[in-house]
Amino acid sequence: MPPTIVGREGPLAGRKFPISDASITFGRRDDNNVVIASGRASRFHAEVVREADGYVLYDRGSQNGTLVNGSRVASHILQPGDLITIGNETFCFEASNDMETIMDALLIKSFIKSAVNVEPESVLHVTISGGGPVGLSLALLLEHFMGPRVAITLYDGRWIQEGSRIIWKNQAQGNVRRQQVVTIQSRQYLNLPEDVQERLFRPESYSEMWPSGPDSIRGYGPRNIRIAYIEDTLLEIANEKSDRIRLVPARFDPAEQRETLVKNHVLAICEGGRSRTRDYFTDKFGNADKSIYSLDGQHIQDVVLGLQVKSDLSDPMTVLLTVAQNRFLLNALRGEGFLNMRLTDAEAQEVIGIDPVRHVFEECIASRPCLMGRTDHGEFHCSTHGTLFLPALIKSSALWKRVMEGLVLFGVSEENLSAITAFRLDMVQRPRFTAQLYSATATTPGTYGFLLGDAANAIHFWPGRGLNSGLASAISLARSLNRNWRGKAFRDADFLRHEAAMSMLQYRHKSRAWKAMVTTDEHGVTRAIKDIIVQGIKEGDEGSDRDADINTLMEQLRQIRSRLSRRIPGMPDEKTLDDHLRKLKSETLRTLLTSGAWDTLIVGGEEVDIDIFDQQDSPAAPVSKTPPVTASVEELPEHTKLIWRGSSNPISPG
Repeated sequence: MPPTIVGREGPLAGRKFPISDASITFGRRDDNNVVIASGRASRFHAEVVREADGYVLYDRGSQNGTLVNGSRVASHILQPGDLITIGNETFCFEASNDMETIMDALLIKSFIKSAVNVEPESVLHVTISGGGPVGLSLALLLEHFMGPRVAITLYDGRWIQEGSRIIWKNQAQGNVRRQQVVTIQSRQYLNLPEDVQERLFRPESYSEMWPSGPDSIRGYGPRNIRIAYIEDTLLEIANEKSDRIRLVPARFDPAEQRETLVKNHVLAICEGGRSRTRDYFTDKFGNADKSIYSLDGQHIQDVVLGLQVKSDLSDPMTVLLTVAQNRFLLNALRGEGFLNMRLTDAEAQEVIGIDPVRHVFEECIASRPCLMGRTDHGEFHCSTHGTLFLPALIKSSALWKRVMEGLVLFGVSEENLSAITAFRLDMVQRPRFTAQLYSATATTPGTYGFLLGDAANAIHFWPGRGLNSGLASAISLARSLNRNWRGKAFRDADFLRHEAAMSMLQYRHKSRAWKAMVTTDEHGVTRAIKDIIVQGIKEGDEGSDRDADINTLMEQLRQIRSRLSRRIPGMPDEKTLDDHLRKLKSETLRTLLTSGAWDTLIVGGEEVDIDIFDQQDSPAAPVSKTPPVTASVEELPEHTKLIWRGSSNPISPG
């Protein structure tokens, strides 16, 4: 008789679950072999796996833990009679006499190991370079999954020590905090540890501005949240786990840290798009390819002006106006956020600061990028470099006039423009995301490196798209390390699933971002959208038909509104929209029209589901001879209807 898990106490008392060579899983999700309804059980709580040492029980990062004979365990070689407690269920591991003989042999083997002082299971040592949301999430996921089996050291030069805690530097200390609002999709945030979700999504910290779409799962929609709040909350939680997460307030230097690094098993590089650590290991990860994101041999770049604003428009109005054109994008939390303005090449040349003392021009806002806050005199001042935003000083400049038009479009009064920044966007194709940095020796374990977040996939400016990709990469790597760590040196084969997930993320997110940077004209010629905007500005200056442009824009808005109205209540009526458009200048109207509405077939569609890489292998199910049942959309479950409808409708930018 095969070994069996038998329910002893709780709703499943008396139920038997035979264990074969395939693993057996426990948790709240209905795709587990043993479904536990208790709220104290996690979605994927624990698993029993057949290994060389016998049947091993693993806690899969559950919130409330897995007990064996009353003691919490991360992993445990099961022996006949062991009592397993998960939530309000208690099970017994039962085995035949043959199995008991095997277990007796394993006990002898274990005794021999201890007699020669061989450690039963070593700790996984992980270094993380970059303590932004991706690096912090990876650290918290690993601690959650692996508990005492992992030791993490996390570096970031934007931190300082304050007493016993690590905190973010402030602006006076040289760290300009990011106040942008990002959109996190439920496919990502539902895979974070439950305690992290609870701390992040307090009622006052987020809003739900965008409709549900293909990245919305289990009936949960995308959530808007300020990135500085994410960073503060994750760092606060990491401070509370100092027994397994060591926070180092310093920039990671791979050359200086080499002696320490070669003794670690993992280096996760989460430093962002300009990662020095990634560049240090270029010979391991390979050179990035720019050609795939080029036109006529020229690498396409977008420069975006970020305007920190407070809008008086409702969220439904904001979403509608954003989706209807490709010049401006407002992402906000209760009206406050950043209005992103895509610039032409000529406009990008105007994004400079001037030092009022030395009377010299500086490119700090364009090259750092710096945040220029509004002074009491109405100027925009960089506290780091002492510069002023030049276009705002020259009220007649073309760029500043167009900035003011963007404010009108999104219902922002000039006094509610509080700061300005800029950032440059371009993309490259990366050949790999996983590499062995140092080979194993007699005294070192062999160090594997991983590119995560923007260090792996720096992408387009839709707020949150980069963060969602980064969180997905952190979740994938944490699961891969937890699944494959057995106290032995890693192999390339251990990371096949993770590398596949990263390649899928690169393909999906960068292909979509590229289609948001270029468009195809009526002759089938691919052109950069920023160049189409130049055409719109020129046509507006030459005197386009204002009423015709308003009518065309109104028709676009009607079509988008009809698609979104079922998912976003409170859409504006015809008169409100028409009155609003008539506040805009002819040049602006023409520019918005030529920039084009969002391509919803590109924005929507299937998303990368990293959960598929963690589904358990099982024998093929018998093929049913019964024809599949068909159903209308209205007969589907509500969460399925959301995904179905979202596949061709505009979704959130994140």
